[in-house]
Amino acid sequence: MATGETGFSDIVYDLISVQYHALKAGHDYGQYVRDAENADQREIADFFRTVMKEDSERARACHRYLAHLSGTPAAGPAVT
Repeated sequence: MATGETGFSDIVYDLISVQYHALKAGHDYGQYVRDAENADQREIADFFRTVMKEDSERARACHRYLAHLSGTPAAGPAVT
């Protein structure tokens, strides 16, 4: 398994990156929902809620995978 410049595996970096972007997008989508509601566009607001839910599920999956890898050689250097 390849490791990046930090000594941590690329897969850990990738999972953290996907989790970060999913959480950041979820935060932004809250504003998009409000914008659509303020414009009386319920269908679009519902679309943004669906997208927000999908990103939340994506972030949760990353969290589970990171927990699974934690403390294994696949994760990177051990904390001492």
